[in-house]
Amino acid sequence: MPENENGNPPLNEPEVEKANRWLPSLVWLIPLLAALIGLTLVTKTLLDQGPTVTVSFRSADGLEPGKTKVKYKDVDIGLVKSISLARDLSKVLVTIDMSKEAKRFTAQDTRFWVVRPRIGASGVSGLNTLLSGSYIGVDAGKSEETTNEFTGLEKPPQVTRDEKGTSYLLHSESLGSIDVGAPIFYRRIQVGQVTGFDLEEKGRGVKMSVFIAAPYDQYVGKNTRWWHASGVDVRLDSSGFKVNTQSLAAVLVGGISFESVSGQKPSAVAPGGSEFALAADQASAMREPDGMAVTTVLYFDQSLRGLSAGAAVDFRGIVLGEVRSVGVEFDPVKKNFRMPVTVDMYPARLGRSFAKSVQDDQERNGALVLERLVARGLRGQLRTGNLLTGQLYVALDFFPNAAPVKIDATAEVVELPTVPNSLDELQTQLSSIARKLDKVPFEEIGKNLRDTLKSADVLMKRLDAQVVPELKDTLAAARKTFSEADLLLQKDSPMQSDLREALRQVTETMESLNALSDYLERHPESLIRGKPEKKGEQK
Repeated sequence: MPENENGNPPLNEPEVEKANRWLPSLVWLIPLLAALIGLTLVTKTLLDQGPTVTVSFRSADGLEPGKTKVKYKDVDIGLVKSISLARDLSKVLVTIDMSKEAKRFTAQDTRFWVVRPRIGASGVSGLNTLLSGSYIGVDAGKSEETTNEFTGLEKPPQVTRDEKGTSYLLHSESLGSIDVGAPIFYRRIQVGQVTGFDLEEKGRGVKMSVFIAAPYDQYVGKNTRWWHASGVDVRLDSSGFKVNTQSLAAVLVGGISFESVSGQKPSAVAPGGSEFALAADQASAMREPDGMAVTTVLYFDQSLRGLSAGAAVDFRGIVLGEVRSVGVEFDPVKKNFRMPVTVDMYPARLGRSFAKSVQDDQERNGALVLERLVARGLRGQLRTGNLLTGQLYVALDFFPNAAPVKIDATAEVVELPTVPNSLDELQTQLSSIARKLDKVPFEEIGKNLRDTLKSADVLMKRLDAQVVPELKDTLAAARKTFSEADLLLQKDSPMQSDLREALRQVTETMESLNALSDYLERHPESLIRGKPEKKGEQK
C-alpha cells in the first residue's frame, strides 16, 4: 500500500450510502399531521359557519359583544360579534354570527328585537333576563329574498309568524284606552289581542290591527260586531243596579269584544284582512245600521248652558241622533241673538217603514214627510237630562196646541221649529205674575186697611158702650119669658090638664066622624032616605 507523507500507511476511506429519497423522514410526520388536523378544523369551521348579519337598533342597552346570544324559541342560533355606531350616530349596528342552522333567518322579512324585562298590556315578559341578561329574539321570515342587513324592532312583536290564527282590521273614531297587546274577548274568553294601531288617512279616525288565535277565528263572520269593552259599564234602570265588565285587564288597559248578530257561530268565516267598524259599546254595536243621516237645525231663544256636541236627540225615549254643533247667530230683522243647534238624525231608527218612505226618494218624500210632521205639531224642545249635572238634550215631540209653522223643505239644511220647555214657560208665567203684582197699589191698600181698622175700633167701642147694656136687659127679659113658659109646660099645671081634656074630646069626635064616614060609604042612600028602622023598633 502506498504510504502517506509521514510514512504511515494510508487509511481506508469510509463508504457512505445515499439515503432513499422516496421515503419521508419520521420527523416530518408530526407537522404534517398537525397541518392536516388544522385543515380539517378550518374546513369544519367553514362548513359549520352560518351567515353573518347586521341588525340596527336605537340603543345597545343590555348588549355585549361575545356574550349576548341570539335565540329562537330559547334555542341559541347566534352570538353578537361586535357593536358599532352608525355614521350618522342615530343608531347602533350589531353584527351577529349566526349558526349553520340559521341560514333561513336571512329572509328579508325576518324580525329581530332585544328581549328585556317589560310590563305591557299583555302582561310582564322577559323576567328570565334579570339573571341571564338580555338576548336578541328572532322571528323567522317567509320571504324568498334574503339579506344580511335588518332593522330591529324596539318592542317584541305581539304575534309571531308561527302562531295559528287570523288578522283583521278595525276602524274607530278614537283609540280610547286601547293599547298594543290589549286583550280581545269572545263571551268573556280572551281569544286574541291588539297587534298595532295607526291613524286613518287625513286623520279622520284610527285603524287597529287585531289577531284572533285559532280555533277562535272561526267565530268571526262577515256580520260580526265589535265594540270597546274597556272600563266598567254601570247602569241603573228599572231592573236595578248593574255593573258589567270583561276582566280586570280590560278595566286597567282596555279591551275589545266581538259577537255575531245572531249570537251563534257564523255560517261563513270572514277571511283574513277583513275590515270592521269598532263601536263605543255593545248596545251601539248590536243596533241595526243607522243608514244615511239627515242634518237639521233648530233655533232656540234661551240659554244653551248644559248642551254640548254629542248630546242626544230624543223622540219619546228613542235616540234619533246627536247634536253636531252649538252656536250663536245675530238676527238682523228682530235685532236679537238666536242660538242655532245643528243635529244629525237617523230616520232608520224610527222603524223600517218610516225609513223606507224617506229613503225611496229622500229629496221629495223626506221633505213631504217632514212637512206633515211639522203640520201635526212636531217641535224641538230643550229638556234636562240630568238634574245633578244640569246637562241638556234635544227632545222631539208633538205639540198639538203649538202655533202653526211652515218650513222650507227645499233648503239645504231644513230648519225645525222649536217650543220653550216647561221651565221656561213657568219662568215666563212667574215674570207675568210679578209684573202684575208690581202694578198692585199695596201702599194705598195698606192705608185704606189702616183706616178701616180704625173705624172698626171706634165701632166696637160704641157697641161696647151702648149696645152691650141693652143686650144685657134683653137677655134678662128673655130669661124671664122662658121661665114663665117652663111653668106653663109643667105636668101638674092647669093648662096641661085642660089641654089633655081638649085632646080627649077631639079624639072622641074624630072617632065618631070616622064611624059616620064608614057608614055613609056603605049606605050612601041614607043621605036621602034616612037611616032605616031595625026590626022590633017602633016608628
